[in-house]
Amino acid sequence: MPSLNVGKLLDKTAFHRSQTLGYRNGYAIVRRPTVGIGGDRLQFNQLSQAELDELASKAPVLTYGQPKQAPPADFIPAHVAFDKKVLKFDAYFQEDVPMSTEEQYRIRQVNIYYYLEDDSMSVIEPVVENSGIPQGKLIKRQRLAKNDRGDHYHWKDLNRGINITIYGKTFHVVDCDQFTQVFLESQGIELNPPEKMALDPYTELRKQPLRKYVTPSDFDQLKQFLTFDKQVLRFYAIWDDTDSMYGECRTYIIHYYLMDDTVEIREVHERNDGRDPFPLLMNRQRMPKVLVENAKNFPQCVLEISDQEVLEWYTAKDFIVGKSLTMLGRTFFIYDCDPFTRRYYKEKFGITNLPRIDVSKQELPPVKQELPPYNGFGLVEDSAQNCFALIPKAPKKDVIKMLVNDNKVLRYLAVLESPIPEDKDRKFVFSYFLATDMISIFEPPVRNSGIIGGKYLGRTKVVKPYSTVDNPIYYGPSDFFIGAVIEVFGHRFIILDTDEYVLKYMESNAAQYSPEALASIQNHVRKREAPAPESESKQTEKDPGVQELEALIDTIQKQLKDHSCKDNIHEAFQIYDKEASGYVDRDMFFKICESLNVPVDDSLVKELIRMCSHGEGKINYYNFVRAFSN
Repeated sequence: MPSLNVGKLLDKTAFHRSQTLGYRNGYAIVRRPTVGIGGDRLQFNQLSQAELDELASKAPVLTYGQPKQAPPADFIPAHVAFDKKVLKFDAYFQEDVPMSTEEQYRIRQVNIYYYLEDDSMSVIEPVVENSGIPQGKLIKRQRLAKNDRGDHYHWKDLNRGINITIYGKTFHVVDCDQFTQVFLESQGIELNPPEKMALDPYTELRKQPLRKYVTPSDFDQLKQFLTFDKQVLRFYAIWDDTDSMYGECRTYIIHYYLMDDTVEIREVHERNDGRDPFPLLMNRQRMPKVLVENAKNFPQCVLEISDQEVLEWYTAKDFIVGKSLTMLGRTFFIYDCDPFTRRYYKEKFGITNLPRIDVSKQELPPVKQELPPYNGFGLVEDSAQNCFALIPKAPKKDVIKMLVNDNKVLRYLAVLESPIPEDKDRKFVFSYFLATDMISIFEPPVRNSGIIGGKYLGRTKVVKPYSTVDNPIYYGPSDFFIGAVIEVFGHRFIILDTDEYVLKYMESNAAQYSPEALASIQNHVRKREAPAPESESKQTEKDPGVQELEALIDTIQKQLKDHSCKDNIHEAFQIYDKEASGYVDRDMFFKICESLNVPVDDSLVKELIRMCSHGEGKINYYNFVRAFSN
């Protein structure tokens, strides 16, 4: 049999309950369920209660006739039977108050409502005016859990004099209303006797009237008024508020009226000070010195302070020259008083030494302006101009230096220090412009070298590698000498040679150079003046073009040894050779020769020009100048 029941359950697909309410011709009717869950027909007696009674009594129908069938009892659901029926309980819970010295705990009264139609509950706290506590609905209507097993509170669990815990709060039920009492008693629940509602001790304390202790004073105010009428002490004070933002040091006059111990503070206005003409900072009133402990949070800006909130008032002995007083949240320093005040303090308190204190402040030294970090655009001097003016201007230049060193250029021959084999034979010409301390680098083009020559670096200031970004140190003329290593933006160059103008400049400005730099130049000059070794002379003899050029230069030097332009011809070509490449244009070459009266029509000079000519319309003036120098 159990196996058959299991098989029947597996064949079922519907498990809903049958309807017990319905409509017929617009009228609601009640019908008894005939089919259970799953569609099984219910096995029970379909006879009504009247038919059962008739069968029990076995009354003869012929004697009494057909009995009337009693109408069936109406089936009313729970949500209809218990609609708007609510159980109400009066309860309270205790709340700790840890951050208060006036109360340790607080009693909060609540009403617990139990809705019979769906077994839900809610907790509402009556709103008390000016309580300062968020009140009203503490727990909204819902089914409340009773334990961790998933059980919920039922009306059978509620009674008077019990504790119920809801969401961690323990509520103590003290009483219920009349409807709740009748309902629970009708269900067979024995109610506990009602209890009194607990009261909040702090609220009850607030309801008690304040006790006032008034001790009659033996001080005669009328005598004080008659004795000190129209006698006022005058003090000169300052309020230094320079430590706060937009604060300043302001001057005030403090009046102390001896007749009633009141204080008045007046502002001292100066001409064109830009302030509104309000002379009184504080109106005449008594000034509290020490407040009672409970009056620290007294709303002084709203209400007037009475004698109950003050332990001690300011008196005449508190106003002494050289001391500070705090009134209305401001600290006033008294630095002087009038002659009447000095006499009063001498007669009353025996104080004779009340000198005037100098409160004038010396001007602080100007704050040194610090420039922000360098942003990397342009030179440091150019970027610094953005901090000096809204519309930046060009940095100021040393005009005297530019005029004295105009067109003065120091040229050096350097080689690139690089581990790459192709870069070892590359030579560069450094040009140092004394007028602007700028450096330009030119690489003479070499045929069939695979490297495009020309301008390697435009005019700019070069920073030394060990200098910082904010305080750059640029290369100067003293850093360039034979054998010096110059690092230009990560590339290292070694100075190999210089021109004659550099030698003259170093001789005339020997104080700028180190002894090592001067020694390197002297050694280089000795090597240049030394006779050429045999290997070089043999090589020169092997090259017929070089021999022919040297012979032609010697011939021209002998014929034109008295020419007047031999001293400045080299400098004239250097002026127009901005990149120090050793080459000038053909047209410019003849213009320079014409301005210096060079005999270009001579047959020997024409041959020399032909031999110094370059294929790109340029002339190498280095060898040409050698013919006009001894």
